[in-house]
Amino acid sequence: MQTVAAYRRVLGSPTMRRFLPAMGVSALGDGMSVVVIAWLAITIAPAEQAGAWTALALAAFSLPATVGALAFGRIARRLSGAKLVACDATLRAAALGAVAVLGATGQLTPPLYVALLGVSSLWHAWGLAGMYTLVAEALPSDDHVVGNSLLGTGTQTAYIVGPALAGLLVPAIGPAGAIGVDALSWAVLAAVSWTIAGPTRSHAEAAKGDWRALFRYPQLLGLVLITCAFFFLYGPVEVALPVHVVLDEHGSAAMLGAFWAVFGIGAVVGGLAAATLRNRPLGTVVVFIIVGWGLALLPLGLSGRLVPGLIGFAVGGVIYGPFTSVTSAMVQRTSPPELLSRVLATRGALTIPATSLGALAGGPLVGWLGARETLLASAIATVALGLGVGVAQLRSSQNGTAVAEPTVSG
Repeated sequence: MQTVAAYRRVLGSPTMRRFLPAMGVSALGDGMSVVVIAWLAITIAPAEQAGAWTALALAAFSLPATVGALAFGRIARRLSGAKLVACDATLRAAALGAVAVLGATGQLTPPLYVALLGVSSLWHAWGLAGMYTLVAEALPSDDHVVGNSLLGTGTQTAYIVGPALAGLLVPAIGPAGAIGVDALSWAVLAAVSWTIAGPTRSHAEAAKGDWRALFRYPQLLGLVLITCAFFFLYGPVEVALPVHVVLDEHGSAAMLGAFWAVFGIGAVVGGLAAATLRNRPLGTVVVFIIVGWGLALLPLGLSGRLVPGLIGFAVGGVIYGPFTSVTSAMVQRTSPPELLSRVLATRGALTIPATSLGALAGGPLVGWLGARETLLASAIATVALGLGVGVAQLRSSQNGTAVAEPTVSG
């Protein structure tokens, strides 16, 4: 009953009532982009260069966010969470809208496509930071995990529905038209976010720190480094899983899709259950999530068989589901309010590339060890990471300090 009451409080917030539906619309558009970005790259690139341009397009849609986190700090540090989201959504809508128009008129070239995708992602670290800053601004501390879980659940649900919707839209209106729909979804979020009032930082508050603010707080820095390591160790899974399913086990594309579908469904369930963890020691929850995800990979890594692997991925999704909500709540509770958006953006700038770098490392690993063995290595290394963090927390508590355990700041 307490969990239900917590969700009612969050959904009763006027700000959250307006923001969550708009965020859900944009998340659905972003879920479509998982399919459409690569599809359009393959369509417009020469056949012999399709792989290279697809990789560049996918990288351009995420990695420039790290550059933007550093470049736009002076502007962003004075903005409220809603305005940070509005800037990101506006830039996304404009750049993706340009892609749609140029694609529909036959003027889109691969270099121009990659450049526009790069522009669309420049503000995205601040946009993600803005979402969780808005939660901290709109809700009391006790409801942060619940607010975060609603954001995360909306995103996970969109990544289940979005690819299927893209599969229906692309044959009907083409990949450029589907990206136009994605642009419209970001325009909806921009329109709503610009109308949400929020605190604007004074010059004095804005001058208190820059992107290096994160490094003033060892607890937060430790949490971000742990997250980077966790995401990096996950990266090889994105390479090894399709190779193992399709080439080693001769599975179908539908089977590969089933792995991500059961993971996504599990993550939605786990994300909604995050509210039950809000009064637990959040640092300990993080340890259990990391170890649990590593253990969930073991059935596939040890046996190589697809059915045990599917079960492991479904359970792993439930375990992983609360991770973003919990770690974001730890940042929200620990960081001073005037530094929160900068700390969150710096976190995004460091964690966004981590999975991509892990995937890059996964290519040589699959060639050296094999796909199943790479999955097993990722599982073992992830469990070791979680146990190491747990031991560090235990030792710190015995010494009278805390590692990555939030305290509410005034």
